[in-house]
Amino acid sequence: MIDRKRLAETFKFLVQIDSISKEEGVIANEIKKILESLGAETFVDNAGDKIGGNSGNLIAKFKGNTLSPPLLLNAHMDTVEPGRGITAVFEKGKFTSDGTTILGADDKSAIAILLETLYILKENNLQYGPLELVFTVCEEIGLQGAKHLDLSSVTATYGFALDATDTQGIVTRAPSANNFEFIIHGKDAHAGAAPEKGINAISLASQAIAKLKLGRIDEETTCNIGIIEGGIATNIVPNLVKVKGEVRSHDEEKLDKITNQIVSSFNEAIENYKKKSSDNELPRVDIIINKDFPRTHIPDDHPVIRMATQAAENLGRTMKTKTSGGGADANIFVEKGIFTGVLGTGMRDMHTVRESVKLDDMVHTTELLLEIIRLHSQTGN
Repeated sequence: MIDRKRLAETFKFLVQIDSISKEEGVIANEIKKILESLGAETFVDNAGDKIGGNSGNLIAKFKGNTLSPPLLLNAHMDTVEPGRGITAVFEKGKFTSDGTTILGADDKSAIAILLETLYILKENNLQYGPLELVFTVCEEIGLQGAKHLDLSSVTATYGFALDATDTQGIVTRAPSANNFEFIIHGKDAHAGAAPEKGINAISLASQAIAKLKLGRIDEETTCNIGIIEGGIATNIVPNLVKVKGEVRSHDEEKLDKITNQIVSSFNEAIENYKKKSSDNELPRVDIIINKDFPRTHIPDDHPVIRMATQAAENLGRTMKTKTSGGGADANIFVEKGIFTGVLGTGMRDMHTVRESVKLDDMVHTTELLLEIIRLHSQTGN
């Protein structure tokens, strides 16, 4: 039933359209045309205006032919850098890039799967309930599309996002995350002639960071410093440095505890210096803490999880519930009351030039999704 050649060609077509975060306008228009040719009612919300992009989220609705409640299906349209001018290479059943860019399987393998699923539903006149497809923008830069989704456009209370690796797993638990930024203000001076007149902002940041535990804190919690920006020249004592990072945890108390420890470490570095300084104003630190996304925790007995598990069983497969260390649009949807399990497409080594996806894995997920939709069509009848 699945047209492997068409699925492969759809995927190749999608990945060769540049769609870096905030630049999803072209691919949104192409997907929109395909969906409308299949009979969807489509519209684009104003999320793009709110986040400075050239497209909002693309929402498509299919009425279906059964009286089931609506089912949400989600994928994101944006990709990370280096993601311009992608050349898809297909060898021995696997897609890769030419090695100079990412492939874009994250998340265009999902989009290709969703489109192939819709082709099959229509061509074979299969039973299916109302479907609400949400193709988000700017997922890769903080789930911004999902955060600014026009909720009045979605009536589904459960569904699936396709944005993981394992084709025999469904993510039911994902962490909360805080982003942090510390801006340390020191004092510039000539590093050779009068270093004692300066206050080295980079040195102060280093003292604070040295006291932190980074990486995996425990099985539920991670912490990372990802960006340090500062300094002008080697012969100038740096008067400004920015330090950016994140904390993630499946436990809200642990998230708050680690975040507070980081704040304390930077404050302590500043205060310790001030004890030895006659300057009442410098150094100082500006602290910015933002809640990036909330945690996801869907019970194993929730209908959306049972549906995926039953669909896999019907296909002679297993479906394991999984805990992820990453965030997805599903985190935001769950917070908004739409219970969303995350399914895998087979994509691997995402966000690297080694990214790949096997056509067989995309076929398997399409088969799973078709069986989920078949089971869903029987709900409420």
